[in-house]
Amino acid sequence: MNRKVLLVEPNYKNKYPPMGLMKLATYYRESGDDVRFFKGDLLDLAADIVVEDLLNALATLDAETNWKTDKIILVECVRKGTISLLDEQAHFQNNSDAIELVKNARNSYRKKEYFKNPPFDKVGITTLFTFYWNITIDTINFVKQLCKKPKDVMVGGIMSTLLPNEVYEATGIHPFEGLLNHPGDIDKGDTRIIDTLPLDYSILEEIDYKYPANNAYFAYMTRGCINRCAFCAVPKLEPHYCDYIGLKEQIERARDRFGEQRDLLLLDNNVLASKCYDRIIDEIKACGFQKGATYMPPDQYEIAIQNLKDGYNDRAYVRKCIRLYKELTEKLPLEEKTELYLRLEQAACLHYETATKEEILKLDEFVAPLFKKHFKHTKKVKRIVDFNQGIDARLINDQNMAKLAEINISPLRIAFDHWEQKDIYEKAVRTAVAHGITNLSNYMLYNFRDKPEHLYYRMKLNVDLCDELGANIYSFPMKYHPINDPDFFMNRDYIGEHWNRKFIRAIQAVLNSTKGKVGKGKHFFEEAFGADEHRFWTILWMPETFIIYRFMFKENLAKEWEEKFWSLPTEELEKVKSVVAVNKFKDLDFSKYSKEARDVLQYYMVTRDEAEQMLKEKNS
Repeated sequence: MNRKVLLVEPNYKNKYPPMGLMKLATYYRESGDDVRFFKGDLLDLAADIVVEDLLNALATLDAETNWKTDKIILVECVRKGTISLLDEQAHFQNNSDAIELVKNARNSYRKKEYFKNPPFDKVGITTLFTFYWNITIDTINFVKQLCKKPKDVMVGGIMSTLLPNEVYEATGIHPFEGLLNHPGDIDKGDTRIIDTLPLDYSILEEIDYKYPANNAYFAYMTRGCINRCAFCAVPKLEPHYCDYIGLKEQIERARDRFGEQRDLLLLDNNVLASKCYDRIIDEIKACGFQKGATYMPPDQYEIAIQNLKDGYNDRAYVRKCIRLYKELTEKLPLEEKTELYLRLEQAACLHYETATKEEILKLDEFVAPLFKKHFKHTKKVKRIVDFNQGIDARLINDQNMAKLAEINISPLRIAFDHWEQKDIYEKAVRTAVAHGITNLSNYMLYNFRDKPEHLYYRMKLNVDLCDELGANIYSFPMKYHPINDPDFFMNRDYIGEHWNRKFIRAIQAVLNSTKGKVGKGKHFFEEAFGADEHRFWTILWMPETFIIYRFMFKENLAKEWEEKFWSLPTEELEKVKSVVAVNKFKDLDFSKYSKEARDVLQYYMVTRDEAEQMLKEKNS
């Protein structure tokens, strides 16, 4: 078909690569289409499109000149209008026709004429959480104009499935809802199921953004969930439970094209519910992730060169080679480094913007031995399997934990969303540990229907279980956010019925210092969240400055506040709590409150700098 396809992820921060777009990349590439992936500043994309047209025009003007060597300068001229930069470029000296083409390109960019002659036949945009609403909608409205026909713009993913009407109203694009799990979802008559296609990992090399989760195979072996939890979006995103999706072929195809990946990250929502559970574990083992399995890093340069030779995503692997050249340069002794630099400079391969596939392949004879010499991998590392969305504690038993222990599961993630599930959760943890699974993690929902003290109880139980069982259990408190509620989907302002803004900020302040997790260690936990329930409530009500800089102020200002706060008469205490709960102190009218109340409320106005100054004055 030879369609030009643009796949875009909005420029928000996220941990995992966009699996939906990676499957679409495979689909379109198998169809013979030119696939491009973008994540970043959309004006950079626009400038690149304009400069690509400019380079074609310059080539028409003079086919003998390698204009691409000037691409970095041309991008700057187009973006900023700094045409004077061309005065120092040999190709443009005494070449008024070429300079005029650059000026025209600058005007075209400034007037956004790239929208008037859209270069792409298909445009696909993924969406994630609804609180990324603004950046996602802005992205859709920008890149939809780069598609030749509006009907060929496709929006999909979580946000578009949860809020399809709102997305349509904001963009004029009817989004695709749910999974691409039927033949002909894109091209009528095509029998492929896009949702089961292997991922195209090469597109991740086309962008500068690096996902925190990497060097892993990403996959599903089941879809959906048998539960219908009130807080969960899975029933709408994946409404039908699928017991089994094959993994082996996906991994083999990925390994053959992109090289061995270290880990296996599975995003199944409830794998224990599958009737094919034993088969799933056996297949994971057969794919090289059995207990004790190790990994030897492959030769990334060799993979990149082979893909260039095969003509598989030249855009990605040209960039990959430039990155690898830079890594190689850092390892070389001075003489070899100098020689490599001169060769790269001569071939215009110091930057991906100016590099070409042809020049990279010419350099291979010189560069390949250097990689073999300086990038020897001799140490194997442990591979891990991570069912990242968690395991259902209610379904854990001796049989399935014994089976799970046959693979390198680390960590075992178990949701612990309600204190009422304490007995079920505790039994699940004890069962897992009894079968040798001692590295655990759990998600703890809060700000839903729970009470603040219930979060404390859950965290404390994990600390106690760590001590008793000799296990490592990391808790990840996760604030509930109603992502499909029209009143809250654009922000994170929702407050649960038993919570208030101050409590939410207090929990977040503590978690910021612990990097979002609560680990083993009773002393550490008690310092962070309190040795008992009263201390926990004290931390919740404590001025934020004193929470964040606890060790700086706990023996002086924080102690003063605490004594005054809990000494307030009941009626005054309730008045102060009602003010603190709102967590807005900037325009507080102190004249409305008693002297005792004012004496407590003043601490909530204290910034870190002011607190430090108060300490100096007290100690002087």
